[in-house]
Amino acid sequence: MNLISRPTDRGRQARVIKIERILYPKGLSMEAKAAMKLICTGILFSTLLPVLTAIAQAAPRRIEVTAKRFEFSPSEITLKRGEPVVLIIKSADVPHGVRFRELGVEVRTGRGEASEAAFTPAKAGTFVGQCSVFCGAGHGKMKLILHIVD
Repeated sequence: MNLISRPTDRGRQARVIKIERILYPKGLSMEAKAAMKLICTGILFSTLLPVLTAIAQAAPRRIEVTAKRFEFSPSEITLKRGEPVVLIIKSADVPHGVRFRELGVEVRTGRGEASEAAFTPAKAGTFVGQCSVFCGAGHGKMKLILHIVD
């Protein structure tokens, strides 16, 4: 049974026929119909491209950092000013945290867990984050550097 021929699809079938009559007037060759399809596809794509780009840009960049005695890996990250970011801190051993005072960002995580903080860097520069949970003798040397560029 043809789905379009079902009584519930008659309205849809009529709309499809009307669109086909507008796009393909009687007497068009197969090549002309193919060209019309290509043109319509191009128009549709060019209309949707800005919407798809906006959706992709709205999704924040996710950055995973592993914290272990007495280092962050990676230890340096470069971000763009104004680009939304989710910073994910994963602890490989004991509880850790990182605090960027100038940016107002702090993340703390438990042993073997992950925590995240979402933020959008508003100013450019180099910012040093310190481990904010005492984790042992090398705690003071534990730093994560953010380079925020325009």
